[in-house]
Amino acid sequence: MTNSRMIAWFVWFTASIFYAYQYILRVMPNIMLDDIMNKFDIDATIYGQFSGVYYIGYTLLHLPIGIMLDRFGPRKVMSGCILLSVISLLPLIYADNFIYPIMGRILLGVGSAAAIMGTFKIIRMTFEEKHFTRMLSFSVTIGLLGAIYGGAPVSYMNEVLGYKMVIQIFASLGLLLSFVTYVLVPEIEPEENRGSVLADIKLVFANKKVMALCIFAGFMVGPLEGFADVWASVFLKQVYGFDAIQAAYLPSLFFVGMCFGGPVLSFIAEKTKSYIGVIIGAGILMFVVFAMLVAKLLTVSTITIGFTLVGVACAYQILAIYKASTYVPDHVAGLTTAVSNMIIMSFGYFFHTIIGLIIDNFGGAQSKEAFVFGVSIIPITLAFGVVGFIMIAFHDNKAIGKK
Repeated sequence: MTNSRMIAWFVWFTASIFYAYQYILRVMPNIMLDDIMNKFDIDATIYGQFSGVYYIGYTLLHLPIGIMLDRFGPRKVMSGCILLSVISLLPLIYADNFIYPIMGRILLGVGSAAAIMGTFKIIRMTFEEKHFTRMLSFSVTIGLLGAIYGGAPVSYMNEVLGYKMVIQIFASLGLLLSFVTYVLVPEIEPEENRGSVLADIKLVFANKKVMALCIFAGFMVGPLEGFADVWASVFLKQVYGFDAIQAAYLPSLFFVGMCFGGPVLSFIAEKTKSYIGVIIGAGILMFVVFAMLVAKLLTVSTITIGFTLVGVACAYQILAIYKASTYVPDHVAGLTTAVSNMIIMSFGYFFHTIIGLIIDNFGGAQSKEAFVFGVSIIPITLAFGVVGFIMIAFHDNKAIGKK
């Protein structure tokens, strides 16, 4: 029993390291920006395209990887995707034409798509259901720590060893991680009477509970995907008059808060046995902070506290994706995870677009009121999300009462 439990922890830790590894690879080119631009003689516009194509591979491969995880298991899929991540690095040091690093960046997106979804699958295979969100939250924390703190060691290595040696080191680490993943992760047992891929996809998309939950969870991604990612710094400078340093530092508190938010919200949800209730509470907290933010009622101190608390609340996504997976049979849990993450993340595009349109139509980037109107969409959609989850909780309780 002890050996079995130890193996489960090793398998989970290996998956979590892959999640952190792909985060480091995502930010690594930013540290090596000058070296890469000089080697390939490119300008900032082309470099921006190089950074952005990552999301093409990441988004388009969600469904295929979700299907493969359910059908072939994480052992083959994750070890293969780690190898793709390694291959994605090689054009940066061995290619002469920049089209190859761009293709590599797409491959990194493909490899990264398996990280969180593979972690979902591994936790389900190796831990009891009641520990699912707790273990997932720890994995997300490890990944975010890789994103937040991984840059400094890589930057130091880049200065001392040079960017080519750093890439070779991380490629070697990736090969080792792929091998360890293949050795440690157990093989999935084939299921009899397995339905077709199209039948599995239809089963997920036809589930009204899953679709409703994903849409309402999508309404609540505004603070992280719409504000912290793009508009936070310029909003704080224009509306609150903060200097560039304050405006750049404060949004990072969202990610710091989310590091702690996963374990905290998961612990509360496990103890209360009310995942939807915790999501509703997180939504209300985010609504209050953003309503006060757009009403210009906050100071530097209260923004610091508020942004950290919102970061904690943003971890509701972990609970939402888990809850969606409980509405479907086990054999499509991985696919449901992929679909849920894909739908929820797609709302980030909506927030980026709608905030920009509102700002342009109410005075442009030089207008304080334009930014207030633009960011005001976030508390509005948060309210929609909270009301939606209240309705889901009502229907869930009603269904339990009938049993």
